[in-house]
Amino acid sequence: MLEKTPLKDYRNIGIIAHIDAGKTTTTERILYYTGVIHKMGTVDEGNTTTDWMEQEQERGITITSACITCFWKHKRINLIDTPGHVDFTMEVERSLKVLDGAVVVLCATSGVQPQTETVWRQADRYGVPRIAFINKLDRLGASFDRVIGEIIERLGSNAAAVQFPDGTEGEFSGIVDIITEKYHLYKDDTGDDVEVMEVPEQFVSKMKEMKHVLIERLSDGDDVIMEKYLEGKEISQAELMAGIRRAVLKNAFLPVFCGSSLKNRGVQLLLDGVCEYLPSPLDVPAITGIDPETKEHVVRNPDPKEPFSSLMFKIATDPYVGKIFYTRIYSGTIVQGQDYYNPRIRSKERIAKIVIMHANKQTIVDKAEAGEIVAIVGLKESLSGDTLCDNKGRIQIENMKIPEPVVSMSIEPKTKADQDKMGMTLKKFLDEDPSFRVKYDHETGQTIISGMGELHLDIIINRMRREFNLETHIGRPQVAYKETVKQKAKNIVGKFISQSGGRGQYGHVVIDIEPAEEKGQGIVFENMIKGGSIPREFFTPIEKGIKEGSLSGVLAGFPVTDFKVTLVDGSYHEVDSSELAFQLAAKYALKEGLQKAKSVLLEPIMDIELVSPEDYMGQVLGDLNTRRAKIVNLGSRGHLKTARCEVPLAEMFNYASALRSLSQGRASFSMEPSFYDEVPKFVADKIIGIRQEALTSKK
Repeated sequence: MLEKTPLKDYRNIGIIAHIDAGKTTTTERILYYTGVIHKMGTVDEGNTTTDWMEQEQERGITITSACITCFWKHKRINLIDTPGHVDFTMEVERSLKVLDGAVVVLCATSGVQPQTETVWRQADRYGVPRIAFINKLDRLGASFDRVIGEIIERLGSNAAAVQFPDGTEGEFSGIVDIITEKYHLYKDDTGDDVEVMEVPEQFVSKMKEMKHVLIERLSDGDDVIMEKYLEGKEISQAELMAGIRRAVLKNAFLPVFCGSSLKNRGVQLLLDGVCEYLPSPLDVPAITGIDPETKEHVVRNPDPKEPFSSLMFKIATDPYVGKIFYTRIYSGTIVQGQDYYNPRIRSKERIAKIVIMHANKQTIVDKAEAGEIVAIVGLKESLSGDTLCDNKGRIQIENMKIPEPVVSMSIEPKTKADQDKMGMTLKKFLDEDPSFRVKYDHETGQTIISGMGELHLDIIINRMRREFNLETHIGRPQVAYKETVKQKAKNIVGKFISQSGGRGQYGHVVIDIEPAEEKGQGIVFENMIKGGSIPREFFTPIEKGIKEGSLSGVLAGFPVTDFKVTLVDGSYHEVDSSELAFQLAAKYALKEGLQKAKSVLLEPIMDIELVSPEDYMGQVLGDLNTRRAKIVNLGSRGHLKTARCEVPLAEMFNYASALRSLSQGRASFSMEPSFYDEVPKFVADKIIGIRQEALTSKK
């Protein structure tokens, strides 16, 4: 099955979407039609190929991205099914980093939802070419045209249909292909019995109208088509397909496919679209990085003969073989049993085994080449996001963007004997998941775990119990508050002087502190000392002292962010000054400065989208108002009402059950982190009081 495939026939693609749009079902159908599996599973029955973890099968959601290799029309497709839930956005982030193309799945009823916008922005950031698939056309309230309108309006995409459905809901029976001008009639629910015929008379005028729209929109993204369109020349099927491919590769056009994965309609046509329009490794820009020694810019082309370079984008722990490193090979060839260089640890790592992944099943191979996505076994010190490269042609590829966690909770083992076991288990999760954090709070004596949401942490705790047989006590979820400053404070003095005989310590700094120019900037440090009042070698320890001091603010000990510190003056002692003295002086100055610059508390604000029947919308919005919600937008979707709101995360714990009872289970919501904002004073006073009480009681 794994015969040699030319690089131009590779398709490294991901399936990305909002939760419940049908990604996993679409993946399952792709595997069936490509012959990888011979019986289709369903999410409801918990027997799909890519959702192989017990918790995925029980909850009916995708938690971890799974990698599959399959073949269609002589093309080799490396396919990654990603999660849709916002708590696992890191899985999508690391998949998009290494993919050449993506299929965006949208629900024909729900349309463009908040997480669709999030994954769309992630794909934009990595410049990933996309095609769209409007799924679930058999569902009640499905509307193909409305969803295309939302793609154009809410995602800002230059999109047009390349197919349209014959009917929706229970009437959905066929698909009209605008490019080939053929009608695909589905005669059964397996999708195997399809009759391809001429387009029925009643669809001819609609098809011509939509073809005109397709060419018009495509001409905005492709000069060749534009020229022919303006000259009024006939555009052949081959020219149209070539134009779509060119425009998709430069992210200037989004072809929209349609179907129903559950009813097995439209998936083969989607596979044809993947092969026709999405890029091979040769069609995307060559990977760039830096030489770890000289820091010079380095480029690697997707060629098996170039020096080897790859990015390890994900780590999974297998109970039998240990750590499995999912790896995208950008150039060169990797051979089993050889040593390769990891620039982060400045050391070589040996490859014990190379495997082609099929969800949680594996096929062992001797070597792998540029363009492939494989898993490697046997590495000791490598982590997710590390580069592995040739020892002679070294390169360090840029790591992924790692989101900040928004929810924390305390964790402790049920028995003292399990203390070490818990430490080792948490270390394994830290290796696997860069969006998961663990820290020890010295003031309260607690181990704090942090993640992207309640579900994220709940699944980690569940996995600890199932996979490692470790029972734990959990504190209630805590919001990841931050602190910042509201105004400028000048000439803040920080001193650390200890001179009591013998070698002493002397550090003296003067700083200005002010709010950062933009939200999300973090900590900005600027040195304005031009003379020699502080020697150059103490600048780095001063900056380090500022950063260390920012880990615990003056209000309630939360991390401080979005502020600028300017070093304006100071003094030193020829003998007694040291790096430690200046580090501590900077720390003291920062504490003083935070008080003078009026520190305030910040909280994470969530972007919420609600969908509810009209009868319940009044109660639902009334409840949100009690949760300090700011309503941004109200709309309708078929028979349902929608609302877009910004709500503090602190008010949203256990919201799912509250919404269920308010709407008799008929309303739904989705939520994702949006930004940090100042906490109102009456709420801030309460939070600070609770925090100080907790710290006092622990002492």
